[in-house]
Amino acid sequence: MGDSVDGDGHGDARSNDGSFLDEALRLSEQARELKDAASAFISRTWNEEQTLCRRALALDSDLRRLHSSLESASKTFSLDQKLADKAEEEIDRARCLLSDGDVASVLPNKDHGRFLKMFLGPLNVRAKRKEVRLKVKEEYNSYRDRTAFIFLLFPSTLLFLRSSMWDGCFPALPVQLYQAWLLFLYTNLALRENILRVNGSDIRPWWIYHHYFAMLMTLVSLTWEIKGQPDCSSKQKGVILFLVWAIMQGIAMLLQNRYQRQRLYTRIALGKAKRMDVVWGETSGVEGQLWLLCPLLFILQGFEAYIGLLLLRTAFVGAVFEWQLVVCGALLVLMAVGNFANTVETLMVKSRFKAMKRSRSKQDLDPPTSPAHSR
Repeated sequence: MGDSVDGDGHGDARSNDGSFLDEALRLSEQARELKDAASAFISRTWNEEQTLCRRALALDSDLRRLHSSLESASKTFSLDQKLADKAEEEIDRARCLLSDGDVASVLPNKDHGRFLKMFLGPLNVRAKRKEVRLKVKEEYNSYRDRTAFIFLLFPSTLLFLRSSMWDGCFPALPVQLYQAWLLFLYTNLALRENILRVNGSDIRPWWIYHHYFAMLMTLVSLTWEIKGQPDCSSKQKGVILFLVWAIMQGIAMLLQNRYQRQRLYTRIALGKAKRMDVVWGETSGVEGQLWLLCPLLFILQGFEAYIGLLLLRTAFVGAVFEWQLVVCGALLVLMAVGNFANTVETLMVKSRFKAMKRSRSKQDLDPPTSPAHSR
């Protein structure tokens, strides 16, 4: 009997081994079927995506051709201006649907540029889903709002502590912490803006270049030797001017974030801007706000250039020549000139657009010439 029991036990073990093997084979077969189904789905989706991409590119080409023809006809006054305006609005809406809707996910990816490739490598940062792109844009705007207050508060606190607690002399650590934070901030902004451009945002190249210059300036400022007593006020004059510029820049950021957002929302509602656009233009405020925003921006830009010149003067007239002052002063002047030129260019574009609108309205109000008079 003992032999039969042993035989039954070995038979049960072999039976269990066989069931495990069968189950493993069944699951392995399911995995292969799932792999084949996923490959077929990806292939089918890719083919459909390529078809949509070709249709989208063809439609974009037709819109560009129609817009060019419409501009030519408008210049020769051979087209009713009301019809031309309506056609232009429809073209703008169609372009927004292409670049701001789900169609944008099937369009060819834009070149990421050297800056993104340098930090992220060949990683594709183009988001396929519109919700993800909008979330990136909203986070960028929120980040600007948060950092604008820090931008203004940090240097103001340093200057206050210098006069109240530090006997007119900055310790090295707080200033260098602020300069390191500025380097992180401008690098972060440049990365986010490059990613937004890849995902369809209309950000002017100058504002990204402006952040590149600011990154270089803060990197150079980190190499400053924060000298203490004696004669601390003259030794740290460059640091004081740098912090004054930072306060001025923080004021400019707060003004831009406050006034530009309203105009952007209005343009999106009218179909003249995309939801992925950001508040980048200095003169994007509503009509009444421009009378306040533009003069303040011009004053801040002039003050920025003045501080840059003071840094250059301090470098060449001071007792000790510091190359950091020369680089930072030259970059401040360069950024001020670039900001001024971009602001003037934007105002000129708005002025030409308003003049064109007024001329069209005047033509609509003028009575049509009768055939008898035309003869």
